[in-house]
Parts: sequence; C-alpha cells; structure tokens
Amino acid sequence: MTTTLAGKVALVTGGSRGLGAAIAKRLADDGAAVALTYTSSPQKADEVVRDIEAAGGKALAIRADSADVEAVKHAVAETVNTFGRLDILVNNAGVAALAPIDQFSIEEFDRLLAVNVRGVFVATQAAVRHMGEGGRIIMLGSVSSDFITPYVGLSVYALTKGAIASFTRGLARDLGSRGITVNNIQPGPIDTDMNPANGDLAAVMTKVTALGRYGQGDEVAGMVSYLASPEAAFVTGANLKIDGGFTA
Repeated sequence: MTTTLAGKVALVTGGSRGLGAAIAKRLADDGAAVALTYTSSPQKADEVVRDIEAAGGKALAIRADSADVEAVKHAVAETVNTFGRLDILVNNAGVAALAPIDQFSIEEFDRLLAVNVRGVFVATQAAVRHMGEGGRIIMLGSVSSDFITPYVGLSVYALTKGAIASFTRGLARDLGSRGITVNNIQPGPIDTDMNPANGDLAAVMTKVTALGRYGQGDEVAGMVSYLASPEAAFVTGANLKIDGGFTA
C-alpha cells in the first residue's frame, strides 16, 4: 500500500467486478477507505472487500442498483456514516445493450438512461454535498461517446456516454470554485465481462488498435488513481482516452 490517498474516502459504483473491482482495489492500495456498490453479485463484492482488508485497507460493500434513485442516495449516505467523509466518487456503474435503432426497445432505452445517466447525476449530486476542496469526481465514459462507434447497434449506448462527456465539462465549471475536480475517463477496448478479449468482437477491435491488444482493468485503475491524487489538482473538465491507440 502507498499513502497517496491516506485519510481519503472513496465510493466506487459498480465496484464488485471488472473495472470497478480493479479501481476499488487500486484506490485502497493508495491508502483510501473504499465503499463499493453492487447490484446482483454479493459474493464478488464481498471478495473485493476481503481482498482490500487482507492487504490492510478498509472497505465496505453496499447493495445499490444505480437505476434506483433512493438506493444511490443511501449508498452515499452509508459511505459517509461509516467512514465519516467522502472525498472521491468514481461513477463506474454502467450497462450496455446493442440493437439497431428500429429494434431498440423503450425498456432497454430507459434502463440505459437510468443507470448510465440518471444514476451518475444522482450519485454526483448526493456526493458533492459532502465534499470539500480537493474533492474528486471521476466518470467512466467510453470512446464511443465522441471519437468512434465501432459497430452497428451502439447508438443508444454512445448517446448515454456522450451525455457523460458533456456533463463532465459542465460540472467542472459548476464545481471549480469549490476546488472539486471532475474528469471523464474514456476507455477503448478493455478486457471486461461486457467486452472480453476473447469475445466475438476481439479480433476486429485488436486489429485496429495501435498496440495490438486489449487493455487491462489495472491500467484503467492507474488512470483513476492519478486523477484522484493530489498530483491531478489542476486537471478538470477533461475527457481522457485510454484506448491503446484504438482511435489514433
């Protein structure tokens, strides 16, 4: 463990697996106490908590579907009640659905907006009420938002991530006078459950990525770690790609 974030408290939404788990563990390794939300994987969430605690850190798992407004508010409140403060919010929870626009159901559309956009707004609004100078809001967006939409059926997902990119810029203005930074990480092809490095799309995506491979969760977590650190105090309103040259 390092002491970069010693004394800080972080909340990572969707932190039970994939990128969220990697981010939660990295922030804990940097010295932060970490709360993480999960929806349907209590065993995986508990495993992340155990791993953090085994390494000497502090962690808390909270069941909260990001589509549920009250559950998101409760997660923020429980984080503050348990650890006494909140310094870092990582809006990682997200869902994806692929379909041509004329076949995209209104139920799927509403679900993507509820988790990827409304859930981010609710978590951010609740979190900043507890943040002081030096606070950090970190979004997990996508290169699909304003760089490249690599295949058919991603239009609604790209819509939600585009909203996050714009929200980031506006929030940076809203919160700058309070010393709170807001940044958006935009991953390209990263090895996750939603887009595995051995999945159906991997061969095509790897071929057009400059580095010729998928990224790893730990690499994204490293960028989150930097943005959460004191070193990134002058970085705000940025939409930052981490894509191995996928959009180069």
